[in-house]
Amino acid sequence: MSGESPPKSLKDQNRWPLWLTIAANFALFYVISQSDALASVGWQGLLTGAVNLLPVGLALIVTSVANGLLSAAVKARLVFLRWHHALPGNRAFSAHAPADPRIDLERLKKALGKKWPESPADQNRAWYRIYKEMEGEAAIIQVHREFLFTRDYAAFALLFLLGFGTAAVFLISARTVQIGYCLFLLGQFVVVRQAAATYGTRLVTTVLARKAAKPSRAARK
Repeated sequence: MSGESPPKSLKDQNRWPLWLTIAANFALFYVISQSDALASVGWQGLLTGAVNLLPVGLALIVTSVANGLLSAAVKARLVFLRWHHALPGNRAFSAHAPADPRIDLERLKKALGKKWPESPADQNRAWYRIYKEMEGEAAIIQVHREFLFTRDYAAFALLFLLGFGTAAVFLISARTVQIGYCLFLLGQFVVVRQAAATYGTRLVTTVLARKAAKPSRAARK
């Protein structure tokens, strides 16, 4: 798996879903931070204040800026919980291919036409060469998009946990509300990070499965 930036088309497709996750988290933070005043001003006053606090343009700016705070390598370490060789492509042939029942290992070895890669770096390079051969296939585009979305969402979720969680400690007086909100932010990060790790591994194995399933050149003649 490559640590390079994703194709622009996939970034554009994910822009609005990512914007919605940021807008939803900002809106929730505002409501939680105003929980003490909610009883007195009511929902109508609360929503009126929210319009002034969080214009749509601000959320769009935050989307672009926040996504640039963390590099692709940092996001990979965050999602796969590894400091070295974080991307699942580094374990494509030693761990992920043998564990996926869709992949015919013998056919895959023949398709490689060379020595089975062993080191993490060799595995990642071999996987990436195969990926570039079929990156335009619909099934691979779909799982790649899902991985990129959840990966970026996981990065945002960590920023929400650190930023909003810290702010909640100072802005929210009710201890139970503080704890409940911070637990929600933590749970959001844990769930989304796991989803991103699953989609990342799925991208690796889908590429290998489709490569192994392709008929060899000899069979096509």
